[in-house]
Amino acid sequence: MSPCAACKILRRRCVDKCVLAPYFPPTEPIKFTIAHRVFGASNIIKFLQEIPESQRADAVSSMVYEANARIRDPVYGCAGAICQLQKQVSELQGQLAKAQAELVNMQCQQANLIALICMDVTHLQDPPNSQQQPPYVDTACFLDDTTLGTTWEPLWT
Repeated sequence: MSPCAACKILRRRCVDKCVLAPYFPPTEPIKFTIAHRVFGASNIIKFLQEIPESQRADAVSSMVYEANARIRDPVYGCAGAICQLQKQVSELQGQLAKAQAELVNMQCQQANLIALICMDVTHLQDPPNSQQQPPYVDTACFLDDTTLGTTWEPLWT
């Protein structure tokens, strides 16, 4: 049996009931090195002995995460990462609100345009009661296969 990463790094013999062995396997020495650098081996051992065995894996995972954050940002540690993520969430919520407002605006514009088109179509279908001329409708604004080539040709050349 090879010693756990903690005992290997601490250069001590790994006993059968080593508190650190289940959480710091020999294949992941960097995990213990990071936690040891920030918290110290004796503090890690004390902390693990004080909590129930069912919570130890999560505690080790948290210690390694916090140690990584503390090494990256010695002043704020994981609190700095949390603050940065909260700021990012706030900015994204603002962008989402703006996009939703634009969507509502476009939906209103679409509804108004459809209403105008329906009113124009209704007026065109009604027979004129007197000698009135029907309102002028510019058919060039409607996209169909017959007018596409001539309408858009100057744009592509």
